[in-house]
Amino acid sequence: MTLSVLFADDHALLRTTYRLLVEAVDDMTVAGEAETGWQAVSLCRETHPDVVVMDLEMPEMGGVAATEAIKSDPDLHHTAVLVLTTFETEELVLAALQAGASGFLGKGAQPAELLDAIRAVARGDQPLSPAATRTLIARVAAGEIDRTLRTIPGMDDLTEREREVTAMVARGLSNDEIGARLFISPATVKTHVNRAMLKVQARDRAQLVAFAYEAGIVR
Repeated sequence: MTLSVLFADDHALLRTTYRLLVEAVDDMTVAGEAETGWQAVSLCRETHPDVVVMDLEMPEMGGVAATEAIKSDPDLHHTAVLVLTTFETEELVLAALQAGASGFLGKGAQPAELLDAIRAVARGDQPLSPAATRTLIARVAAGEIDRTLRTIPGMDDLTEREREVTAMVARGLSNDEIGARLFISPATVKTHVNRAMLKVQARDRAQLVAFAYEAGIVR
């Protein structure tokens, strides 16, 4: 399957770089480019991309507001948002995740990391940069995460393998990395993650991380 990718960034040079990167691989195509948040939302409604690579600091409408607009549109339920930004502050990380972003990368990421992250969010994973993961962990540990990111389920329903996988998710490992450590396929990891999320009523991977720390699965 070929993934359609839309880039939203107010720097033309970066958009050109991203376009060339995507056009160099066989499994992706460029759906469009936007230089403002409003344009990103409008183009998404026109083109229905699989993934939006979203900057946070843009004129007219920032990336967080654009992400929220995209994720609240029922016609775009399949569109995943990958945040790619220079500003990995705690407030922006949390705001982007709460707005519905599926992943978070810093602009210092390598080209291969960006391509892998696009593929990851398209298949339902939630890649987080080390800085984003540390931010989420620190806020959970300090009890500062808003209740909308928390769940209060009994964790007794989790199997031992689901707890193990949940702990690795909370430490920021991808499905591929978890699979390599446990000698199982990434697809099997995804199944365990999805079952764990269902049992603890976590909407997404970020909530599963919050649950893992709140429940004491990891410290």
